[in-house]
This record gives sequence, C-alpha cells and structure tokens, in this order.
Amino acid sequence: MFSYETVKKVLFLFDPEKAHHIAECGLKVVGKCKILRNYYEKKNYIINQKLNQELFGVKFENPVGLAAGFDKNATMVNSMKSMGFGFTEIGTMTPMPQDGNPKPRMFRYPEYKSVQNAMGFNNLGAHAVLKNLKKVYPFPLPLGVNIGKNKYTPEAYALSDYKTLIKKFESYGDYIVINISSPNTPNLRDLQNEKFINELFSMAKELTSKPILLKIAPDMETQTAIELCKTAVNAGAAGIIATNTTIDYSLIPNCKDFGGLSGAVLSEKSSLLFKEIAKELYGKTILISVGGISTGKQAYERIKNGASLVQVYSSLVFEGPSMVRKINEEILELLKKDGYENITEAIGANLR
Repeated sequence: MFSYETVKKVLFLFDPEKAHHIAECGLKVVGKCKILRNYYEKKNYIINQKLNQELFGVKFENPVGLAAGFDKNATMVNSMKSMGFGFTEIGTMTPMPQDGNPKPRMFRYPEYKSVQNAMGFNNLGAHAVLKNLKKVYPFPLPLGVNIGKNKYTPEAYALSDYKTLIKKFESYGDYIVINISSPNTPNLRDLQNEKFINELFSMAKELTSKPILLKIAPDMETQTAIELCKTAVNAGAAGIIATNTTIDYSLIPNCKDFGGLSGAVLSEKSSLLFKEIAKELYGKTILISVGGISTGKQAYERIKNGASLVQVYSSLVFEGPSMVRKINEEILELLKKDGYENITEAIGANLR
C-alpha cells in the first residue's frame, strides 16, 4: 500500500486539525472495508501469547492502546485492530454536544515530535457518541470510555455530569475513565482534589460495577499526585492513568501559552511522575502509563516500573500506524532478553 512517510508529507500540508479529519476519513474506510481491514490487521496486529494478560475481566492481547482524544466520537473503533492496538479508548465525551475552543487549537512541532492542543472536549455529545458505540460494542478489543464535564457546567454541578455519563455508558465499554485532568476546560483541573474524588467514586460505586479509572495531570507536585491517586483507589477507583498533557510551556521554546503539550517532550515528565505513583500503588491497583511513548524500549521501561498497559496518541502523528507493531515487537525482544515467558512477569520488575 502507501508508506506512511508519503502519507505524512500530504497530511502535513494541512493544519493539524484538518489532517486529523482526513486521517479519520481514511480510518473509517479501513473500518468499513473488510479487505483493507484484514490486510492491515495481518500487517500490524501482533499475536503472541507472551503479550496476553487479563485485566478488568477481559483479555488484552497486547499492552499498547490508543489514548483518548483521537477517536472522540467512536467513529474509528473498527480500524483499531488493523492499526495494531491491543485496546482502544474513545472520548473524551460530555453529556451535551460542544464545539470546543476557538480555532486554531492544535499545533505541530515536528522538530520536537510533539503536539500542542487546546481542543476543549469538542464532541458530538453523549447521545450521538452512544449511538455510534452501539454499532460496534461489544468489540474484539477491550474498549475504554473517557468522560468529562461540559464546559459551562459549574464546578458545583460537575458530579451530575459524570453521573449522567456513567449511567449512559456503563453497559457499552469495558472500563470508564474519569477525565478531570485536561487543561482545556476552564477550572476542570480544580476537581483534582480529595473531596471531589471521594464524592465521585462513592457515587460511581452505587451506579455500576464497571471498572472506573482516574486520569491525572502531570503538572501536580509529586506527593499531591500520589495522595490524590491513593484517595481515588481507596474510594473505589479500579486504576490510575498517568498522565494527561502538560502545561509546562518551558518544554518547547516559543510554543503557545495555552493548551496542553504532548508527544516526545512530555516523555520524561510523565515517566518520572508515573514511576513515583507506581512506587506507592503498584500491586494495589491497575496502572496505565501514557505520555511521550513511541518505542518499545520506552513502553517496556514503563511496564517494568509498574504499568500493566501503555497508551499512545501524539507519536502516531510522526511515526504512523506501524509504530504500534514495532513497539510490540520490541517488547517481545526485551521480554526474551530478560528471560520472561509472559508480560505479567515484567510488570513492576523494577519495584520488586
């Protein structure tokens, strides 16, 4: 077929958001065309028992998933296995549709292999996303649902938005992720406090037995992040996803002073915070690491530091879909080198 380097040259002629829409159209075609779907699945999807594990009561055939933000409206789910992913996460979606922040709101930094986005939870709304989701769920891959509050929902009523979304989606995903860590919805990160977390997970436990995870920002003080995660787990969270994008604009000279940075420049910051959180919570909950991962070596280090799963997104922009296959192939090589028969033996190896 076409090499991604050729496709990338074309995509990079367009502004990042337009390029994303073009990619979405292409992946929709792959998802609907059995011949293309099978071709790319055979090319990209790694089948090896050494990568298999069971989490949340479902089987993950490999540990590399798509992070939230790429497939906001559950329109590309059918093509995820063809891209090599072991699981996928849709969203973030909100109860009511919203357009997100003013454009332009996404920027590439090719020399840093990084992206800056200030999208603002643009999505079709819970009703429309659920309609799309019902067409594909249950899906052969584990599927997560990432939820957030509407921009104009006051902080005092945020709990109501999450309640609405949990009730709506709890039967149409394998796990749910609470997003209170995006920098692109005003005051959303203010909800990263122990009082709200306790209220949220206490409410969630009464609504569903579905695993519910908390996704945190990379910009908190380490001890604050650890205590917040511990509070979430004690209140009933089934796992922690670390981390979302960063507002540390010192990472890229002359970048915009709004939105969140992701990609290679986030790697060290995200990795260090994840490692500290894992020291406290490894073995007590499921940990998922995301932020600046583009190689098998990086993914494997997060796994050895306690991650059962890893997620990618921004790196796809620069590396293309074959990256997922390469990450899994590298993980297999590293497992063999370390003498492990299954990935579960490597998880947390640096902490034991």
